[in-house]
Amino acid sequence: MDRSAVFGVSLMVGAAAFGAIDSVLVRALAGSVHPFVMGFTRALFGLLIVLPWIIARPDILRSSFRFRHALRAGLKLASLLAFFVAFTTAPLADVTAIAFTSPIFVTIGAWIFLGERPRRLRIIAVLLGFIGVLIVLSPGRQAGISSGLAFALLGALLTALIQLILKPMSGRDSTETLVAWNLIAMVPIAALPAAMVWTTPTLTEWLILALQGVVGAGAMGCITRAFYFAEASLIVPVDFVRLPLVAAMGYFFFAQVAPITTWIGAAVIFAAIVLMARSARAAARMQP
Repeated sequence: MDRSAVFGVSLMVGAAAFGAIDSVLVRALAGSVHPFVMGFTRALFGLLIVLPWIIARPDILRSSFRFRHALRAGLKLASLLAFFVAFTTAPLADVTAIAFTSPIFVTIGAWIFLGERPRRLRIIAVLLGFIGVLIVLSPGRQAGISSGLAFALLGALLTALIQLILKPMSGRDSTETLVAWNLIAMVPIAALPAAMVWTTPTLTEWLILALQGVVGAGAMGCITRAFYFAEASLIVPVDFVRLPLVAAMGYFFFAQVAPITTWIGAAVIFAAIVLMARSARAAARMQP
């Protein structure tokens, strides 16, 4: 593995760490700050962080996809809200395991909407992924878990839809443009629902919300640069580092112990993602 790939993998590990911290912050705010308010403040603080960079380089705002940027921002907000609800009502490790199904939904969406031809290895990977989901959901588990994990599945599905919309956009807009417009569009979209349920956070809550915005921006930056330095088939599986980090933090901060079904289901989902990565690499080698 060359230095560039190693750096890309390192950035993805950093993104996984940021994601684990974010889930803990969301759980810490559960019951005191409405998810709509969390969505708004996350976007606002994230925009404030990158605003100096946008001002220094106003040319990155040139884009041919103004409507799609707004649509993507709305879907991003919806996915965040779904995961916020999931993290506040279900065990952190379970939600994280379910969140890893996004690439599976992306693959299915690419078959349906982008005309990609289903390959045998990817079909097997999709089936494996759904088996993993069923293991994590484990019928018969304690009451209240299923509703939270339903929101996790919704969040994963919305994330996949965002990736499908983003795929043709990334061919014309730079990564910097996509990040900047995502935050710019999300703030006003998130402001309206937040205003409907607004109660002023306490100082401690403001500090946590601000930290959440920093963590979110950090994760986005790490992921963006990771894809620049390394192939997607190499770095996407690295995101699974997030699961043991989340499980450890969930145990330390909230005394949550992930059951064996979570680890088995996550392992099956991980195997599905690895198969997809191998299929993507094989397809790239076959192209002239």
